[in-house]
Amino acid sequence: MKLEEIIKASGAQVIKTTETIYNIEVSTDTRTIKNGDIYLPLKGANFDGENFLDKAVESGAIGCFITRDNYPQNAQVVLKVENTLETYLKLANFYRRKVAPKVVAITGSSGKTTTKEMVFAVLKEKFNTVKTLSNHNNEIGLCQTIFSMTPETQVLIVEMGMRGLGEIELLSRYAEPDIAIITNAGTAHLGRLGSLDNIAIAKCEIAQHLNPQGILISHDNERLRKFNNFAGEKLFYSINNAQVLERKAGYTKFIYKNNEYEIYTEGDYNVENAISAIEAGLALKMTPAEINRGLASYKPIEKRWEAENVAGLNIINDSYNANPDSMKASVSAFLGLYPQPVVVLGDMGELGESEVELHAQVGAELAKIASKGTKFLTVGRLSRNIAGALKDFDVTSVDSNKDAAEVLRHMPENSNVFLKASRSMKFEEIINYLKEI
Repeated sequence: MKLEEIIKASGAQVIKTTETIYNIEVSTDTRTIKNGDIYLPLKGANFDGENFLDKAVESGAIGCFITRDNYPQNAQVVLKVENTLETYLKLANFYRRKVAPKVVAITGSSGKTTTKEMVFAVLKEKFNTVKTLSNHNNEIGLCQTIFSMTPETQVLIVEMGMRGLGEIELLSRYAEPDIAIITNAGTAHLGRLGSLDNIAIAKCEIAQHLNPQGILISHDNERLRKFNNFAGEKLFYSINNAQVLERKAGYTKFIYKNNEYEIYTEGDYNVENAISAIEAGLALKMTPAEINRGLASYKPIEKRWEAENVAGLNIINDSYNANPDSMKASVSAFLGLYPQPVVVLGDMGELGESEVELHAQVGAELAKIASKGTKFLTVGRLSRNIAGALKDFDVTSVDSNKDAAEVLRHMPENSNVFLKASRSMKFEEIINYLKEI
């Protein structure tokens, strides 16, 4: 951006300036700052970027933003603001409007990142497309994603996470989406939000700043219908809108709106994720053939149905995160596709006062769908409540990942092992321990 654009967009008080400068990039990290950048010091509970103003200028920054009165005397540009995170969001919004891509925003209790990757796989078939990296789905991640665009970017895909009410509304306000996708509204974050109604309300915030001429693509959920106030075009979808033709390990074929599509992954919930990607493509006037090529190129990312053979075991690691809904759905898909199943389940976090009951409910649901030959292994304190509801099955409960690896070491060769738990359980350690054995 030009210096004058940065001043205008931020609403900053000009303490010190120089002649108009073009092509300035905003940097929030002194470790990666480049000559000609302007440094924006972010602040958090345990850090204050304003302590590194001198280092930023020494590293080549032309100047900096400040919230206090002290600044490097050799800075060419000094701009004073009240809140640097708010300033970052304002600058990102200005740049979003300047590049003017079509913006696709994605949120949900689970499946956000997978859906984002599927949408990206589809849209990149036709458009110059930029997406949120990894799961950088908070305010800082939103800004970083927006600033990663070039003037040639045609579509911007942003993933939106949340910790409480109002956070997705904030992200939507600065992203100004043209297409909004809600993958679902389940029990994830129940401990933070207190009720399923509040979870749905929080997810529906994504449409508060949705382009009135845009479209909301939402999982067909009673609460999402109830709390969605978007006045424009709405589309609600579920697996019931598709006809699944073929299910096998690593592959699903289905028909949606009279067109055939393929995804190289498993699970009806991934068919639902794919439907949202199809609808995003259709909203941007892509053909079914273009969309299918994109879907066929999608590959699961790390810790999301990631297959690996370790110590003679066929392991599917789906342990990036878990909540009761995603655990039941993914285990159901696994049991329907793989013989000699060994299901390894860990604790699920952020479930609040209902955590014991919700773990037990998962166990009760799995008991209804698992065959008698299914082996279960639970890891952690809370997951013992899953085991308690699986009394008619071969169930082992341990306290650590190392103990889990030791149990798996004695499983028959070529057993199919499924790993599912909240990220805090660090189930990748199980795989690492098996590799050491």
